[in-house]
Amino acid sequence: MGQPDFWNDHERAQKVQRERAHLTSALDGWRKQRGELDDANVFLELAVEGDPDAVAEGIAKAQAVEEGIGTLEMRQMLGGEHDAGNAILSIHPGAGGLEAQDWAEMLFRMYLRWCERKGYKVEVLEQQEGEGAGIKSATITIEGEYAYGYLHAESGIHRLVRISPFDANARRQTSFASVFVYPEIEDDIEVEIDEADLRVDTYRSSGAGGQHVNKTDSAVRLTHMPTGIVVACQNERSQHKNKAMAMKILRAKLYDLEMEKQKEKLDAFSKSKKEIGFGSQIRSYVLHPYRMVKDHRTGCEIGNTDAVLDGDLDRFIQAYLLSKIGGTAG
Repeated sequence: MGQPDFWNDHERAQKVQRERAHLTSALDGWRKQRGELDDANVFLELAVEGDPDAVAEGIAKAQAVEEGIGTLEMRQMLGGEHDAGNAILSIHPGAGGLEAQDWAEMLFRMYLRWCERKGYKVEVLEQQEGEGAGIKSATITIEGEYAYGYLHAESGIHRLVRISPFDANARRQTSFASVFVYPEIEDDIEVEIDEADLRVDTYRSSGAGGQHVNKTDSAVRLTHMPTGIVVACQNERSQHKNKAMAMKILRAKLYDLEMEKQKEKLDAFSKSKKEIGFGSQIRSYVLHPYRMVKDHRTGCEIGNTDAVLDGDLDRFIQAYLLSKIGGTAG
């Protein structure tokens, strides 16, 4: 970054800056844990010498180091192409009317609270209120380090079992909602056309006879050799103008082709979508007759359902990431 020509290539400079921020964050995280561990050792020495207050301080420092190391270990598991970047999360209720809509809203709040705990920036792109209660859909962007790497563990069907707040007879109900997470793919498509990739053909344009007959080869046909895209323009009497218009059309077609590639890339993340219903859930949240949240992919269970619904999801995410690399959920 210290090179004088660093900003000559703006796109490359931005990528280098992001890489630098990523590496700096990793180093800062290690330095912080190293400092916390040194502090814990100091309190341990004081405790051995008989300082009663040092014991509690030492334990608190050791717990902070354990939590911090756990976070660093989780990040080591995230090496996918998009893991370090931002995420787009969408929620949709399954069949079941008010029950499912209310459950979707509970999940929406859960993820907002999780993002708040992580210090992530959230922008609500779309939120459709349900009729009577809950939401019919919601889509948010989550901006922060490793947002997609963590949140892709949440993609799937989420099941809730509880006593219905909408049933006068207080019967137990099961509701479903889908959560899907996409990586935020940067819209940095630039259409650059190498003249060496073009075959330019000129020909006499057709049209009305008489004075409108064009006596020169003003019409232009461009063939983009790498893609096979062919465009032609003959509206203008000037070959130069026809070529400029043909280039404009070619750029638009190439841009559209790139957008299709991006779409295919996103579609690859959608292959795991399943029907929102029984037998396809990744996690169950049971509030009655007992209280337990269980992830069916890893077997990880947490009895404090209130904490989970308030955004305490890291144990589930860590267990999922460990399972993907052949580890064991703790």
